[in-house]
Amino acid sequence: MQEQIRNIAVIAHVDHGKTTLVDELLKQSGTFQAHQKIVERVMDSNDLERERGITILAKNTAVQYYDTRINVVDTPGHADFGGEVERILGMVDGALLIVDSVEGPMPQTRFVLRKALEKNLRVIVVVNKIDRAFARPGEVVDKVLDLFLELGASEEQCDFPLIYASALQGFASLEAETPTDNMQPLFEMIVKEVPHPNVHPELPLQVQVSNIDYDEYIGHIGIGRLVQGVLKCGSRIGVSDREGKIRTVTAGKLYRFHGLKREEIQDATPGDILAFSGMGELEIGETLVDLENPQPLPPIEVDEPTMQMTFSVNDSPFAGREGDFLTSRHLRRRLYKEAMTNLSLCVRDGETTDSFKVSGRGELHLGILIETMRREGYEFQISRPQVILREENGKLQEPIEQLVLDLPGDYVGSCIEALGRRKGEMVHMESTEQNRSLLRFQIPARGLIGFSSEYIRLTKGEGIMYSSFDSYAPYKGDLPQQRNGCIWAMEAGPVKAYALQQLEDRGTFFIGPGTEVYVGMIVGEHNRPQELPVNVCKAKKLTNMRSAGADDLVPLKTPRVLALEEAMSYIQDDELIEITPKAIRLRKKNPKR
Repeated sequence: MQEQIRNIAVIAHVDHGKTTLVDELLKQSGTFQAHQKIVERVMDSNDLERERGITILAKNTAVQYYDTRINVVDTPGHADFGGEVERILGMVDGALLIVDSVEGPMPQTRFVLRKALEKNLRVIVVVNKIDRAFARPGEVVDKVLDLFLELGASEEQCDFPLIYASALQGFASLEAETPTDNMQPLFEMIVKEVPHPNVHPELPLQVQVSNIDYDEYIGHIGIGRLVQGVLKCGSRIGVSDREGKIRTVTAGKLYRFHGLKREEIQDATPGDILAFSGMGELEIGETLVDLENPQPLPPIEVDEPTMQMTFSVNDSPFAGREGDFLTSRHLRRRLYKEAMTNLSLCVRDGETTDSFKVSGRGELHLGILIETMRREGYEFQISRPQVILREENGKLQEPIEQLVLDLPGDYVGSCIEALGRRKGEMVHMESTEQNRSLLRFQIPARGLIGFSSEYIRLTKGEGIMYSSFDSYAPYKGDLPQQRNGCIWAMEAGPVKAYALQQLEDRGTFFIGPGTEVYVGMIVGEHNRPQELPVNVCKAKKLTNMRSAGADDLVPLKTPRVLALEEAMSYIQDDELIEITPKAIRLRKKNPKR
């Protein structure tokens, strides 16, 4: 039966078309009924995924191609969510490596390919978006081969199957110049090139929990691959945790994936990817084992986090006004629960009883957690993100990122200068079509904090940037201060338009008239390096004399509203961000006039 199963992961750099390709595989396999309404990027079911246009969580689906069942795992493309990729690669035997026909291999392409090669997966290279203007599939294939060789791939791995596709147009072809009208060549290549699971039903049970879902009616649902043995509903089995301790449970309901749904089954096919419930709370990395002969699998290991910040109970003057979950008990339970399913995240108690050190892969990784908690009703405050330094052979080391900039040629000089101040070293530069340039840098992770907003300003919004963790290297010294002093409120109350108008020449403001402020709340950025306390609640003095312009509207500049990731990279060590379901506020820790 396992000869008719194929397990594959779809891996790629962000925005190279993974989720759109999975959409087409689902549609053209007949998974959806004729009357069923299909939304674009159907696998991105999370609200934040749809808003930001990126995949954040790895998700399972399955399609039927004639007699062959193809289990597909859609993975994130952003480097900050690399842990999602690492933990699911153990469930599959092959991978579709999606590469853009214009951009070619990018930083995350290197990361996911390295992990796939380490697992010895059969990699099929899909050159996607061949219908784009300026597509260069020949050059891209050469660069992919160079990447395989650079990563130390074996001769067999370098002889990878190759196919061309346009996920948006819904076709795949063995030749770039001769497009087809369907995805059948890709289906046939998956069946032919990806090996079927090599499993042994007669051996003791092994299923490692690689993903976790939750249902309001069923409870916790584990997802994993039946590596060996047999699993049936109602059977008594063991669950081995990370320390090797085994608890006895009864297998509840079993499911297999079909499209976007889960189908209930009585027993699982060896080698299949399945979901299981009724076993209480499960953690990623635990193994379902045979009670008589338990053989737990090694825990899932992922790369260490590179950035950390402090989460603490909100103690601002507005504390408790807008959130539902306010206490350290609420914060502790939510953060440690997240750490169980998000393996790239590390949570430990802070220096005080109401604070916690949270470590992750980057600003976006931590930012998504903060935004999710905010929408769930949590209220708390966070500190400035800091990179995680380590000591090796008595020398201080810091994380180095590989940064790629895709920008118009007119802005190259100013961006190189800006990154030079942040200790960035350019390692490659090339010109592309339409007067654009592609720059590659090695830069300390702390040098990237706050660079995205500066980059948008330098390139007038036309630049694209990607980064991913590369390695640890010797500490490169202190960085110069990257921003001017802040403007903070020295009086509490509603902001007055009159006060803002009088202070506009002092800098840029983050708030508008009518906003409630408190003492120490950051309301803007000074146009000088010094901090500036101001009274933004000052009203115009009343008089019984009527002036000619008394009824005129007060003209004000549009305030600069900071998004969450911008605010995280903006604040300094003596500042905090107050996070509530309704607002994001910047404040001084201890305001002094």
